[in-house]
Amino acid sequence: MSQPTPTWHSRGYIPHWEAGEVAQAITFRLADSLPASLLGRWEDELSTLANDARVQERRKRIERALDSGHGSGVLAQPAIGETVENALLHFDANRYRLHAWAIMPNHVHVLVTPIGAEALSMIVHSWKSFTAKKANALLGRKGAFWATEYFDRAIRDDAHFSNAVAYFAMNPVKAGLCGAPEAWRFSSAWRGRGA
Repeated sequence: MSQPTPTWHSRGYIPHWEAGEVAQAITFRLADSLPASLLGRWEDELSTLANDARVQERRKRIERALDSGHGSGVLAQPAIGETVENALLHFDANRYRLHAWAIMPNHVHVLVTPIGAEALSMIVHSWKSFTAKKANALLGRKGAFWATEYFDRAIRDDAHFSNAVAYFAMNPVKAGLCGAPEAWRFSSAWRGRGA
């Protein structure tokens, strides 16, 4: 398969980079994980900052808020967490190389490298579409399951790759969900993966 030409695109607020076979750290979250009032307040508070500083500070605030457990936290339910994890694992080594992941109660971290002409946006879309339908059925509900956007960051080098793996592994510990990375059931650390 041929490599896609690297391109930028956006479906709204966050720009995404389709870079071919480049490892990317992805975060996507539940639709109810961040209250609109909180996001609106941040926009007001950060409006005086330069664009780069505003984006960086907003990202830090989102990470802290997600780890504090806003929203329903349904990803911590075993059937829902397993659904998401199985979706991530399903096309590993076929459409992408799955390096590391952590399924938190209200968001998901994934370190992945698309294979060949597979577009990162389509990979993420397939995860979110499949899991939203299945999770909503398991929960007996309808409506938005995931937030529309996701965050992606291209991995620059081996050190950045290692830092992403370590961050994903430690995220459940930092959030107070377990005492050690390998104790969090829905993660690559629990499965002894993440390299």
